[in-house]
Amino acid sequence: MTKTKKTEFRPNDFVVYPAHGVGRILSIEEQEIAGLKLELFVISFEKDKMTLRVPTHKATEIGMRQLSTPDVVVKALETLKGKAKVKRAMWSRRAQEYEQKINSGDLMAIAEVVRDLHRTDDQREQSYSERQLYEAALERLTREVAAVSGVDEAGAAKQVDDVLLSRAA
Repeated sequence: MTKTKKTEFRPNDFVVYPAHGVGRILSIEEQEIAGLKLELFVISFEKDKMTLRVPTHKATEIGMRQLSTPDVVVKALETLKGKAKVKRAMWSRRAQEYEQKINSGDLMAIAEVVRDLHRTDDQREQSYSERQLYEAALERLTREVAAVSGVDEAGAAKQVDDVLLSRAA
């Protein structure tokens, strides 16, 4: 298989894969699959103990992207300060929309899910599925904030928590 364009991703780069969040490119390797030679990104998702191989020519097509810029992270954290926007649709429909936003890999969309599903202590309990979606969105947001800011996940989680708590005050 010939290289059609030079890839913008290099080994040791952090990237965002829409369905899995932040990972690190370990290497670019060539493999023969079904008689075709394919050039693949080998991406490690350390936290999930998972390695993913993505054909280099399909990377941007499937939504793989560089980390967000610090400006986008600031905007995402600002989004968390906003008032939750909960539609009057049935939960199953809203859950589907939240799931799509989380799997889009778009940091702003993920921040909206965190904002909309965040509950303070004095608010009603979350259902199991609400909590699952909230935690998935929060984890994706925290991992990207950590990778962009150059802090560990605990530091990024504190940053996000501080913003969410300031909203409640």
